[in-house]
Amino acid sequence: MILHNRINSEILKQQLMEEDFKRTTLSFYRYVKIDDPKGFRDRLYIEWTELNAFGRIYIAREGINAQMSVPEEKLDLFLTKLRTHEYLKDIQVRIALEDDGKSFFKLSIKQRPKIVADGLSEDDYDVSNVGTHLSALEFHELLGQPDVLVVDMRNHYESEIGHFQNAICPDADTFREELELSRNLLAGKETAKILLYCTGGIRCEKASAYLRHQGFSDVNQLHGGIIEYARQIKIAGLESRFIGKNFVFDNRLGERVTDQVISHCHQCGKSCDTHTNCTNDDCHLLFIQCDECRTEYQGCCSEDCNRVIQLPAQERESLRIHNHSRYAESKIFNRHHKKQVKQN
Repeated sequence: MILHNRINSEILKQQLMEEDFKRTTLSFYRYVKIDDPKGFRDRLYIEWTELNAFGRIYIAREGINAQMSVPEEKLDLFLTKLRTHEYLKDIQVRIALEDDGKSFFKLSIKQRPKIVADGLSEDDYDVSNVGTHLSALEFHELLGQPDVLVVDMRNHYESEIGHFQNAICPDADTFREELELSRNLLAGKETAKILLYCTGGIRCEKASAYLRHQGFSDVNQLHGGIIEYARQIKIAGLESRFIGKNFVFDNRLGERVTDQVISHCHQCGKSCDTHTNCTNDDCHLLFIQCDECRTEYQGCCSEDCNRVIQLPAQERESLRIHNHSRYAESKIFNRHHKKQVKQN
């Protein structure tokens, strides 16, 4: 059996759109020592292929991180089989807040050195010494108290469209940058009560262990992340202290938590919180774009990229070879432009 996808992505996307059944988008993670990551990866690929499950899954010696979509009619069987694996016994599975069933179009399971790239060595943290896990309601209650520091452990493009009120949102492009920035921003406040949060909780496990290792004594983290917070707050009938959208790493690129739109189109500055990837295959910059600018720029992040997608394939290939740096420069320009829009 072939243990990876070999079908063209465009064909898979078309097949997904033509499906006549519903899918459920879900996610889960666990830090656990996996003795044979590749063998475990292959067993899961066979099992989940048989269930017609899609998703993006990372497996390493330190654990598993998964975002998936499963046919609704097979969801119970999927969850039953999932928890028969010793590594995944009693694992918490989070269901998406908003779901059109089109989050993934194929199954991708990759073995990696770590399930979240963090740039840390084993001497930088102790996974057995993490922060205090807070339920959604405990976290909600603490948010309203004075002298509590709330830190968003996600990247800038995630917090830009949604975050907790009064949260510290480091301007980081990667989790690796986020850790260092957070430590620097919190310097001198080692005894303060610190609340960490992220999408589903996985980054906070590392971040809380890292900060405790750096001498911060009262580190707490939102168990289940924003996804679980939004669910529990809605059940409790409380007003959400998370405003805007929750960014997600699948085709949806976001799920709405509250009606507030707190960000702006990176091209015209209009109120907008819809992310898109630049249509230019040599760029694919992730940025916020309103419907009007999407039409004007044909889904591109800049006039340069818009011109490129009009060129014949051979000419585009020539540009790719001889002017590769122009796309890096475009990303730098647009990163700077994002900051200007946010400041305005």
